[in-house]
Amino acid sequence: MTRVVALGATLALLVGASPPDAQVFRVGTDVVSLNVTVTEGETLVPGLEQALFSVYEDGVQQDITYFSRTPQPIALSLLIDTSTSMEFKLGVAQEAAIGFARRLNPTDAAQIIDFDSRHEILQTFTADKVLLEQAIRKTRVGGSTSLYNAIYVALSELKRVRAATPDQVRRQAIVVLSDGEDTSSLIAYEDVLESAKRSETAVYAIGLRSKTDRPTRGFNEAEFVLRTLSQETGGRPFFVEDVAQLPGIYQQIADELANQYSIGYTSKNPKLDGAWRALVVKVNRPNTAARTKRGYFAPVPPKTPRLDFAK
Repeated sequence: MTRVVALGATLALLVGASPPDAQVFRVGTDVVSLNVTVTEGETLVPGLEQALFSVYEDGVQQDITYFSRTPQPIALSLLIDTSTSMEFKLGVAQEAAIGFARRLNPTDAAQIIDFDSRHEILQTFTADKVLLEQAIRKTRVGGSTSLYNAIYVALSELKRVRAATPDQVRRQAIVVLSDGEDTSSLIAYEDVLESAKRSETAVYAIGLRSKTDRPTRGFNEAEFVLRTLSQETGGRPFFVEDVAQLPGIYQQIADELANQYSIGYTSKNPKLDGAWRALVVKVNRPNTAARTKRGYFAPVPPKTPRLDFAK
């Protein structure tokens, strides 16, 4: 019952959060929506006109039908690793996460999830920054690392919100902080990656390296996982060695989320085959680069109810 009530309150917030003069992006199932970040080197580039943007799906240029330089409100999951290895880092990590939550816009909503050997939703989606701060301060260290479980749960929660408001596009993102490899999840990495690619969620991953770790030229599973999840979904990975760098990283993520472009188009490919479609966004301006999710899965025909004539 608690979860049903919480979800109802969340949906009321998400539906009613847009200010009266905001342009709300409402779409049908045939419209592909993109959140695009444009940079020149490490600098964000806001204020560009639609005419500078080109969208390509499987190499075919598409016709942009929606464009906004004002980002849509966001539903965000903030995930914090509280495994035993975070014992001497958690205090600074908490303050950095609180600073990030305070930068959210009034129309945004966030939830807080901590994870060690298990995960816990400490705060359901809310725009109340006091509640978010209180939830972050509740995080406690203990246990191993179930990173995949936590991300999968966050994706599922965001999917529930999207399903309840299907005609309104609200940007979705996960910001996850972790300092090690997954050691105890029941969910496989491949399943998490598949779920992330099927979602409309950008993953921003912060990998906290240990200063005492020896540099390695070999395969680093934790960094590979965080980097791949971010790149496939249009987010960005960050890797730092000093916990004191976290406030600056969270600031970069907040700045990026506040300066994205919203683009929508109807695909020229009419096939309902569920196939993967690769996406590329280009900006006709020197020395700039556009970043968004790398693709999406095409829709499939609706299932036809089976008729049982034997009855």
